[in-house]
Amino acid sequence: MRQSRKIDHIKNALNKPDLAEAGFKDVHLLHKSIPEVNWDEIDTSCIFLGKRLAAPLVINAMTGGHPAVKEINKNLARAARETGVAIALGSQKAALENTGVIDTFQVVRKENPGGVVIANLSAHCTVDEAQRAIEMVEADALQLHVNVPQELAMAEGDRNFRGIASNISALVRQIDIPVIVKEVGFGMSMETVQQIYQAGVRIVDISGRGGTNFITIEEERCKENSRQFMGDVSDWGITTVTSIVEAKELNLPVKIVASGGLRTSYDISKSIALGADLTGISRPFLQTLIEQGSEGLVNHIQQLINGLRRIMMMCGAAGIQALQQVPVVITGNSAQWLKARGIDIGKYARKNELQVKD
Repeated sequence: MRQSRKIDHIKNALNKPDLAEAGFKDVHLLHKSIPEVNWDEIDTSCIFLGKRLAAPLVINAMTGGHPAVKEINKNLARAARETGVAIALGSQKAALENTGVIDTFQVVRKENPGGVVIANLSAHCTVDEAQRAIEMVEADALQLHVNVPQELAMAEGDRNFRGIASNISALVRQIDIPVIVKEVGFGMSMETVQQIYQAGVRIVDISGRGGTNFITIEEERCKENSRQFMGDVSDWGITTVTSIVEAKELNLPVKIVASGGLRTSYDISKSIALGADLTGISRPFLQTLIEQGSEGLVNHIQQLINGLRRIMMMCGAAGIQALQQVPVVITGNSAQWLKARGIDIGKYARKNELQVKD
């Protein structure tokens, strides 16, 4: 069942359009007419998990665990290697249960031997499972996904979520690489990020509402078998933009990965300016790979990086840290949400306040 579900997820994800807004239309970067930056000086690179990336970007968790998707992972890993970005695997649980599909994950490290490769399992996993998943791909970090709405939308999904935080804490203590906790498209609140931090995690992927919706994907998959589940909660969750700000508001030493509905260089730039350290994109890359092949995907990623450089130039930001200091105006529904949550959004617009001289 787990292997067939992998294929269903790919098919339904490609066929389901994004209906919810991620909030990026509410975010506006401050244009700088006199940037005082030379194009050749602009550096989009960053350090993540001890390795240099060409840009703060990860090809985020997608697939694996079925023979039919091995070629997809191979090409995703090749694109990551050629463009210098990170790559995260889909859940490796299927390979722990069936060694016959291990190669659908191992191919990622074979194609990208020196790059950042992130293993993936449920936050329910055991320490032994985590160690095996890490060793399987010589991972630089372990991504633990939390996906309560998705599980509830699945007939065969989990229903007991007690003890997740303590299990995450145990994993952090007992494995020797960084742990990332990742949502699967429903966002994270301040309270959740605080809880994850207290469990010992120092990297969170907020994966907000606005991208792939796993409630609708699971409902579509189950509908084919005449099953009925969740009701009308297709707009459930916290948007990507508000999730980034909520996580940043805590002022904790936590790196923020922004994913969920990012499509353009502008989305990447806005995420970084709001406080994210890295950004993640999944389905658009898969769509490009299916429609245009591996070279098309490489071109897609390179275009995003080039677009990021252009936006950095227009903001007067020579590097990623400088982009994080660019003033941001937040309006619309995102502003209303954040104000209702007691967050002063004005301080984002007041970054780098002018020093007036006589």
